[in-house]
Amino acid sequence: MSESEQPDATSAENPRPNTGNTRPDAESAPATDSAAPQPNPAGESQPSPTSRPMSPRDRFEQEVATRRDSLDDHEPEESLWNGGYSPKAMVGWWIALTAISIGLLIGAFMIPQLSFSIALAIIVILWLLVGANYARMRLGFHYELTSQRFIHKTGLLTRRTDRIEVIDIDDVSYEQGPVQRLFGVGNINITSSDRSDPELRLVGIDKVSEVSGLIDDVRRTERRRRSLHIESI
Repeated sequence: MSESEQPDATSAENPRPNTGNTRPDAESAPATDSAAPQPNPAGESQPSPTSRPMSPRDRFEQEVATRRDSLDDHEPEESLWNGGYSPKAMVGWWIALTAISIGLLIGAFMIPQLSFSIALAIIVILWLLVGANYARMRLGFHYELTSQRFIHKTGLLTRRTDRIEVIDIDDVSYEQGPVQRLFGVGNINITSSDRSDPELRLVGIDKVSEVSGLIDDVRRTERRRRSLHIESI
């Protein structure tokens, strides 16, 4: 073999680089991206769950939830006042009943037709009636004022409980008689938009001016708080 026909050792050790006309080997092909979406059986690529755009409804619900969490709408309910029919409200009755009893006893000695036994029987009946009425008023009515509601319970054997939202109370007023003013008791009138009790009358309330003012203050405070929350939303 001639020297011209022998293969070049340099060419064998260093093969010529591949040109653009030659197809590259499979090993030299770039690696595919493992994060690329894989085709589904139908031949369509599935988008990544994280890349799915939010719908307008989803954005709205997210915004409402964020604003709702930022509001302090879960304030604890605090009891502000408890009360009922005050014994001071019966002072006028006790005074009148005592005067009637003395008058009947005097009349039994001065009027022949009115015997002492009859006068005594009338006195006992009157005291029993007034005492029963006091027990009914004292035990049959109970009121409670909280920072959000006004609760009133009525009844002796059977108990009825009604609740009025303080935001539904429209007006609070009170009235006193001559004897009631001396002892600081009176009656409170509450007007509200509640269907079950649009007009509520609290009879024989001690410190009536302070209690009625407290109910009115809680009503206005709750209305301001609710209006601020509605404006924030």
